Amino acid sequence: MWAEAEGDLYPRQGSIKGRRELMRPPSLYPQRVSPHLIVQQQRQSPLVGRSGRWSPAPRLREEPSPATPSDDSTEDSSIELYTGKQEKQAASPLSKPRKAQPRDDDGAGWARSSPEPSSSPMGGYADLARQQQQAASTPKDFVCPITSQVFDDPVTLETGQTYERRAIQEWLDRGNATCPITRQHLNVGSLPKTNYVLKRLIAGWLEQNPPATPAPPITPATPALPVARTPSARMEAPPPLPFKINSPSPDNTGSQASAPSPTSVIVQASVDSAIGELRAAVSCLCTSEELAESEKSVLRIERLWREAGAAEHAFFSALAKPAVINGFVEILFNSVSAQVLQVAVFLLAELASRDDGVVQTLTRVDTDVDCLVALFKKGLVEAVVLIYLLSPTVEQLVEMDMAEALVAAIRRVEEEDAVNMCVKPKAASVNLLSQILSEAGVGVDNTTPVPRSALVSERFVRSTALVLDAEQVEVRVAGMRILLRCIAEDGHCRSSIVDKLALGPVLDAFHVVGDADKFDIVRFLSEIVKLKKRSAAERVLRAIKEGGSFSMMHTLLVYLQSTTPEQSPVVAGLLLQLDLLVEPRKISMYREEAMDSLADCLKNSDFPRSQLLAAETIMNLPGKFSSSGRPLARSTLLKLARVKERYRPPQSQELGLSVVRGADEDDAAAEDKAAWEWERKTAYAVVSHEFGLALEALSECLESKNAELFAASLVCAVWLVHMLSLLPDTGVLGAARVCLLRQLVLVLRSAKHGSDRALAMVALRSFMNDREGMQDIATYIKDVLRTLRELKKSSGLAFEMLKLLSDGQESSIDMWNHKELNQADCSSNGEVTSIVYFKNYIFSGHSDGTLKVWEGSENILRLVQESQEHTKAITSLSILPSEEKLYSGSMDRTIRVWQFRDGLRCAEVHDTRDPVQNLAVATAMACFVPQGAGVKALSWNGGSPRVVNPGKSVRSMALLHGKLFCGCNDGSIQEVDLATGTLAVIQVGNKRILGKSNPVYCLQLHDGLLYTGGAPLDGASVKIWNSTNYNLVGSIPSPAEVRSLVVSADLVYLGSRNGAVEIWSREKLIKIGALQAGGPGCRVQCMAVDADGDVLVVGTSDGRIQAWGLT
Repeated sequence: MWAEAEGDLYPRQGSIKGRRELMRPPSLYPQRVSPHLIVQQQRQSPLVGRSGRWSPAPRLREEPSPATPSDDSTEDSSIELYTGKQEKQAASPLSKPRKAQPRDDDGAGWARSSPEPSSSPMGGYADLARQQQQAASTPKDFVCPITSQVFDDPVTLETGQTYERRAIQEWLDRGNATCPITRQHLNVGSLPKTNYVLKRLIAGWLEQNPPATPAPPITPATPALPVARTPSARMEAPPPLPFKINSPSPDNTGSQASAPSPTSVIVQASVDSAIGELRAAVSCLCTSEELAESEKSVLRIERLWREAGAAEHAFFSALAKPAVINGFVEILFNSVSAQVLQVAVFLLAELASRDDGVVQTLTRVDTDVDCLVALFKKGLVEAVVLIYLLSPTVEQLVEMDMAEALVAAIRRVEEEDAVNMCVKPKAASVNLLSQILSEAGVGVDNTTPVPRSALVSERFVRSTALVLDAEQVEVRVAGMRILLRCIAEDGHCRSSIVDKLALGPVLDAFHVVGDADKFDIVRFLSEIVKLKKRSAAERVLRAIKEGGSFSMMHTLLVYLQSTTPEQSPVVAGLLLQLDLLVEPRKISMYREEAMDSLADCLKNSDFPRSQLLAAETIMNLPGKFSSSGRPLARSTLLKLARVKERYRPPQSQELGLSVVRGADEDDAAAEDKAAWEWERKTAYAVVSHEFGLALEALSECLESKNAELFAASLVCAVWLVHMLSLLPDTGVLGAARVCLLRQLVLVLRSAKHGSDRALAMVALRSFMNDREGMQDIATYIKDVLRTLRELKKSSGLAFEMLKLLSDGQESSIDMWNHKELNQADCSSNGEVTSIVYFKNYIFSGHSDGTLKVWEGSENILRLVQESQEHTKAITSLSILPSEEKLYSGSMDRTIRVWQFRDGLRCAEVHDTRDPVQNLAVATAMACFVPQGAGVKALSWNGGSPRVVNPGKSVRSMALLHGKLFCGCNDGSIQEVDLATGTLAVIQVGNKRILGKSNPVYCLQLHDGLLYTGGAPLDGASVKIWNSTNYNLVGSIPSPAEVRSLVVSADLVYLGSRNGAVEIWSREKLIKIGALQAGGPGCRVQCMAVDADGDVLVVGTSDGRIQAWGLT
């Protein structure tokens, strides 16, 4: 037996134990059967392996292969298969071109034999040729499958197979107990009697067809029987004379024939010598019990095969027999020599690429394929070629778990093919991996046959990109499909692909592949132009336009006219981009055809997938992409809306690094210019086609219930409308308003997502650039204003649009309409002395010392809680938002600190020793107005209060950043720095006029401005000061005496002594409206607005609390 070697690099089965490690149990896997049985089954049904696993569908063979011949007719069928295989191999896209064999006009064999028997130095070559010619017409049932000779003493076993008695006896004497073909167990006690019926038939046939030369008898000196190396051996032995010569030979009578030339004699001698050597090597391969001898035989066979020349035809006939194929498989199972394994795989691949019968022999037993897969996974890369030639299905490839090994084979640096395989291993790997990725997809557990990390590695991507330059079109297309999958997994690999890509071969392949492959090529080209840098994308577009042997634009135009609706948007998008590489012309058949196709797809609601692809194609036209290829059109438009979202700053800004300027800055400027030029050209091409036909189609898509189609169409419509406001006016903007204004207002009013509403704002803002647009928007003014007020807290554009709309005579009043929401009567608690609004709650203080908490959201002014811990009137309330605490000052000489996390609860009480007239608080201290002059500052840490601004009687005050602003009874205004005690005068006080003072009743800080309210001196009851330099920046000319004021983002509310509340525009300082609070004769005591400025709450002297909301 073959001895096992140490340090195995490849799987081997040198013994019975080793062989069984790779084989499955006999009950699950069939043994090889006679090929003619397979032929009989094939005639009834397609070929399926007994195990149900392999049913090869040859990929390299365009026509179905002939049925596999039986062992006793292998010579005839092998020649026929070989001849047909040569014809089909010429059309194979992956097989290497081979030198055609010389053929006679009548289709005879590869060479003519010499007319004289003595012309062969080996002797008897003419007899050999006549034997082969005789065998060509011998009935196959008369030939022994072991000896390949006509039966002399046939015996039929219980398995139904017939053998030469001496041959089967020698088979049994070697220790075998099974039928050589069916592998069924035999009764080895004795052989049956001679099959005399068959023998008589043979005798009658021989009388009618006498042989030219008697067949050589079988002698023990020239054994031709297969030798079982182990009890599990499964091979049939090769015949001792496996060579068939189809050339005619002269008969024994020496009929007239021309004498051979010396050259033909020498050539024939070389052929005879090679045939003899091959016969010996094959016999040694199949009969030797020594592994080393069998390995040497494989190497000799490989050398003879390469040197065969004109004898290759005959060599193929001998090597394609199942017995020889099984011998090579045994080598794969047992050898540990890398060279021998490479050579065995090479020979099997050569045979399989020419003969489907070899493929069927290899796939008949599953363990043979398992051995090939194991060798490939262990590093024998040549094995992938043979696996590829076996044409496994996708399910089989996935079951083999070959994906990672295929990726590794593709990733390897291209090395010189040591054995010169008929198909390059890398090409075979690319084709198999493409088949797995294209057809297997994602499993039910969201897993793919190939790990994502393997697909997105830069080395694999670059190596695959190099395959696109392959000679075989099939390999280019397969590599392209793999790269499409890589892009889908991680778009960042686009730059690596472009760096290594040769576009010429891909473009040339477009003209020779089928429609499905053409669309994959278009998809691939469309993906690789989605680059972050516009200049790089345009270089790729120019390479597509100018590369290839034919005009790519014309080719795409012809292809576009015959594509399906689901494919045409992608083709039209690529064609349009190629046309826009130059400045758009007035007439371009490419652009017109592309735009017509996109518009038709958008309007064709019968194909929603086509509609979505058309909208996404237009969305990609601006040419702005992230590094992963994601379109940035939506995010760019949202930036125009100035939506306050969390945008991550560049990494250099996050780390506080300085940004290098200079050349990089110049490059960025050039890129920005190129991006703008491209965006301008694409927008103009789209909107100018048929006077805005695309806009009309997008308007219809905005009514779709398909969320994806709606989102993509909205981005396209907003982008085109925005670009129309920047392009020269051609009248299309008016057409856009007619098509889109109603849908955009509807989106602004009722869209579920805030980003969709922000996009609608951008488009509406573009319509507001002219008078006609403003008039059209005024038709929907109520819906627009309501939404803009909601969005102004999160969008700067909404605030800007509100200001623009307030300039219109008709819309400005409607814009700030107020509606009374609710009111509460608290007259039993006296006057409402103070009100604050915090989050969704309203807090009110009353003159009897009651503190009440009201709901401030939906059920506004619904009483939530009340407390009466103060014994006298609450004069003021103040909030510290950072600590979520409420402070109340009272005439009972206390300041109470309230917490309202889990209901309102008094947490602290501070004794002020003086009644608190007014209160302002900070984190570390509080300032309050006592009964007398000045202001007292009280630290929360304890201690006696200190007096500031002692010379003034303070009426109102505000505290901000350690500075106290005081409004005094004499009309003066001061700023006191609490840290240093310094005082600055903002306004000088006035003397009493006719015994009447003119105090500053109210004071509020807002957005860096100080608003003060009092009597209407100098025609202005409210003055506005810059809180930094104390300059007077404005005034409100209200005739009312302002007792309370509150400022929101847009409005200023003034509460007067007669209960009226005036509404003024904060930006324009013009009066917008007025409200009436309380009953007759009451005065406005206090006011507050919510954080958004949409709700106003007023407290009056008659104990009422009223709430108004902007409509």
